[in-house]
Amino acid sequence: MMNRLTLARSAVAMHHWGRSVVVMFAAMAALIAPIVEATAKKQARRVQPVETTAPREAGEPIMAIVSIKNQQVTFYDAEGWILRAPVSTGIKGRETPAGVFAILEKDKDHRSTMYDDAWMPNMQRITWNGLALHGGPLPGYAVSHGCVRMPYGFAEKLFDKTRIGMRVIISPVDAVPVNFSHPTLSHFVPKAEIIADAPANAERLAREAEEAAKAADEAKKTAVAAARESAPLAASLRKLERFKARADAERVSANKALAAARTDQAKAKAEDRKQKAVAKAAELETLLDTAKADAKSKFGAASTAKEAAKAAQTKKGDLAKATLDAKLALEPFSIYISRATQTLYVRRNTHKPAPDGGGEVFDATIEVSVTIRDPGKPLGTHVFTAVARNDAGLRWTAVTIEDGDDAKNALGRITIPKEVLDRIAPAALPRSSIVVSDEPLSEETNYRTEFVAVLSDQPQGGFITRKPSKVLVADETGLDYGNPQGNDGFGFFFQRSPNPYPSNTRRGGGQFFPPMQRSWW
Repeated sequence: MMNRLTLARSAVAMHHWGRSVVVMFAAMAALIAPIVEATAKKQARRVQPVETTAPREAGEPIMAIVSIKNQQVTFYDAEGWILRAPVSTGIKGRETPAGVFAILEKDKDHRSTMYDDAWMPNMQRITWNGLALHGGPLPGYAVSHGCVRMPYGFAEKLFDKTRIGMRVIISPVDAVPVNFSHPTLSHFVPKAEIIADAPANAERLAREAEEAAKAADEAKKTAVAAARESAPLAASLRKLERFKARADAERVSANKALAAARTDQAKAKAEDRKQKAVAKAAELETLLDTAKADAKSKFGAASTAKEAAKAAQTKKGDLAKATLDAKLALEPFSIYISRATQTLYVRRNTHKPAPDGGGEVFDATIEVSVTIRDPGKPLGTHVFTAVARNDAGLRWTAVTIEDGDDAKNALGRITIPKEVLDRIAPAALPRSSIVVSDEPLSEETNYRTEFVAVLSDQPQGGFITRKPSKVLVADETGLDYGNPQGNDGFGFFFQRSPNPYPSNTRRGGGQFFPPMQRSWW
């Protein structure tokens, strides 16, 4: 009887417990359903890439922003976005680095030298160690080895619309440009007369620079010849001075011998020796005085020729610099300000083919220290771009891809040197940009790039696992001697900076730590 009662009670309990479990699972399903549905929709959107074109006439693209989070690229002209498309960035371990880049080279039918001759059509390179935008298959999620894959048709349609030097921003989040104004940017006002006179000035200065280069070469040859002519005289003078010293010593010795002589025969012999020593010393003194006078004249001529060569070389350098500025007056500038190095860098595209093949040479002659208020406080990473002219001078936008300080405060903490403003501000043009960042420039920044800067607190697998690009290093003097590019006003581009860019570092409360060690795959 007790067993039956116990079983009955257990059955009732199980019945009630079962209904509770059903209710609980039903409630959980109701809570989870929206999440599952949202995830499914998100995956569906990625599996089915959608390209979008702005419902207006598009201008020339000024920048591209890749969102790693949303796997999307958006291209912007002066008025806003014009093209959007899904992308596929780097897989885990080969992540596409977030940072600031520019298009360096374009190849319609590119084949990979790293991945078994893989086809990468409509390739637009952003680093020389192998990162690029290009057409490729899009499975709906990150799958590349570091490049940014775009839909095949989209990459083909885009290929002819971009230009070398166009800004490419790769953001860990969905960043967008916003209209921006700041007192610092008000200094960058293009002066119509300077821009209008730039072509004529460039032509005139180029002629003067060519003449100065020829004069410097002639002055150098004259100085070398004068130095060569005077060099034997120095040896001759030293030889005569040794002979004269010996003759003087012999004369002293002869005088002593004469004083010590006791017999007439000894005195006669000593006197003869003395007379010969005196005559020899007198002869050598005459020769030495004549040689010194001749040498003084030739040494003076050599010194004058050397100073003339230095002056000619200085004039050549000054005119080359002026020619360079005139040639670049119609080129947008890019400024990079690094809190890590407390340095301001300027780049402008010369459109001159790189001597070692591939890409174009970027002018890098301006590199100066910069003052940053509260240097221990992060700035963030902000890209300010002049998108068009307006009544005030230029209209700017700002893109923030890493928080630190907000854009206005970050720019306000920086004092741009007056000499930099005087040199480039009057020729400021649309497409010019200023990048402010905590990061140093990457080692991949060289004379064939604008700027390469990656965010050190974001994954960089697809960047650091690649071998660094090889860079031509020319004459350390920065002059044209031995420069394969010749004397055309661009002799400065191939200098190695005395302060090479540091490796990328990780930030932590204003302190900078060593980078991760590179590994090669």
